[in-house]
Amino acid sequence: MSVQERKQRERADRERLIVATARELAEQQGWDAVTTRRLAERIEYSQPVLYSHFRGKREIIGAVALQGAAEMAVALRAATAAADGPRERVAALARAYLDFAERHPAVYDALFQLDGGLAYAREDTPEPLKDAFAALMESLGEVAGEGVHPGVFTEVFWASLHGLATLTRARRLPPEYTELRVELLVDRLAVL
Repeated sequence: MSVQERKQRERADRERLIVATARELAEQQGWDAVTTRRLAERIEYSQPVLYSHFRGKREIIGAVALQGAAEMAVALRAATAAADGPRERVAALARAYLDFAERHPAVYDALFQLDGGLAYAREDTPEPLKDAFAALMESLGEVAGEGVHPGVFTEVFWASLHGLATLTRARRLPPEYTELRVELLVDRLAVL
């Protein structure tokens, strides 16, 4: 291995460490606790080293969001692959989405609540975000209904899931009715 290859590998390892540490800190204490100073202390590198990878917290949030989008896409596809039939796929997708939001609140916030400097719903949207949306649309497009734009239907269904996730997490909706909400969403929005 050349010196250049070793340096590139070390740089990539440091970047993964920064993102993993930021994510861990955010999950434990919230995004307000994530500062470059605290990250530098936790990873045992100087702040200038951190800034050589990310210009600031906004880019770190973006990196966590991209990682989270890839993980969400995998979780959604795994849930829908195990389901049999369109209704079951959509219900599995909804449950997997809400489960992801509940299990990874800081990642979910990085994806959908915080400014990570990422472009959404545009030509320059990063691939992991496009793929997460595609994972939603793979199951939702087939139940959009005749004459309904599958992408727009997916956006409406996704917005409904996002509302359920954020309102439940904020304790504005009682969690014991989550399954009933999923059933209503699937039965009322999807053409099955």
